[in-house]
Amino acid sequence: MAGNTDGFVEFTNVQKSYDGKILVVKDLNLSIGKGEFLTMLGPSGSGKTTCLMMVAGFETATSGTITLDGKPINHIPPHKRGIGMVFQNYALFPHMTVAENLAFPLQVRGVDKSRQNERVAAALDMVQMGDFKNRRPAQLSGGQQQRIALARALVFEPDVVLMDEPLGALDKQLREHMQFEIKHLHERLGVTVVYVTHDQTEALTMSDQVAVFNDGRIQQLAPPDRLYEQPENSFVAQFIGENNTLAGTVSAAYDDRVDVTLRDGTTVHAVGVCVSQPGESTLISIRPERIVTDVSLLPPNAVQVTAEVLEFIYMGDIFRTRLKVAGDSEIVVKSRNTPNQVRLFPGQKIRIGWHSEDCRALDMPGDL
Repeated sequence: MAGNTDGFVEFTNVQKSYDGKILVVKDLNLSIGKGEFLTMLGPSGSGKTTCLMMVAGFETATSGTITLDGKPINHIPPHKRGIGMVFQNYALFPHMTVAENLAFPLQVRGVDKSRQNERVAAALDMVQMGDFKNRRPAQLSGGQQQRIALARALVFEPDVVLMDEPLGALDKQLREHMQFEIKHLHERLGVTVVYVTHDQTEALTMSDQVAVFNDGRIQQLAPPDRLYEQPENSFVAQFIGENNTLAGTVSAAYDDRVDVTLRDGTTVHAVGVCVSQPGESTLISIRPERIVTDVSLLPPNAVQVTAEVLEFIYMGDIFRTRLKVAGDSEIVVKSRNTPNQVRLFPGQKIRIGWHSEDCRALDMPGDL
């Protein structure tokens, strides 16, 4: 699976094992373009952080090649790779001032004192922390420490910046604010960023491309909108955003569309993604905001099913409705809060529907 053909950071047939038996990264082929913001997203143990550590030089690939700007870096020590790193715990030196923390990576690279001062001042201005240069890390808030950690990773003008769960220790509001700060900083500087997170919102908000990892492999590599709108398998559909699934069997197939018979005998039309033959088991996927509870808004060829209201919740900007469909299956519908929104009540029977192109027939996971 590859990204840009003009890859600035490239993994070629990379595998990693810690014990010589179990592979935590399996046959990874990935190309990251110069100036791209790529996020490695996945659950714990999926291999994403190991990939980041191999680029940084803190882990060594068991096999395969990692290149930076066309040059293999497998055996180059970390401090000679020209890579900036931002960690979740900030990793600032507590005994140094903010300015001294930023000057340190310049000192080890032999930058002269006057140039150090210029770069430190510029990096602090970049993250709007110029007034804090004489403070020590313990005198800063979590968000301020994260800004300093980011400035330190950028101060020596690296080719690539690696970020390992950098916002994980921040509260929700500050985390969301820092997402946009990092995104805008990337847009201004044009530096290549490889970002690791298990937070899907971060990945969708900040990235040019997202690589979804599971079990040591990339399940899908795509821009955020395509990842959300067009998941290529059940894992991606379930991991990215909220998702409804209904189990069924393919009853007919033609071109890129299939008919799926649900467990209660209802047949629905869907885009065939991981299935193509009658008789195949499938899990169809529909996003909650694509389902409507007023079928008069849909065209005649749209999918319609009967549902029973289980719960109707007011959430401010949206209404969240939990429904029972196709026998005992449960789905969720998200509706915008508009003046003409009809209130629903538990036990009420209604017709719901969606456009067939918003319904994707995916693989059936082995545990279902």
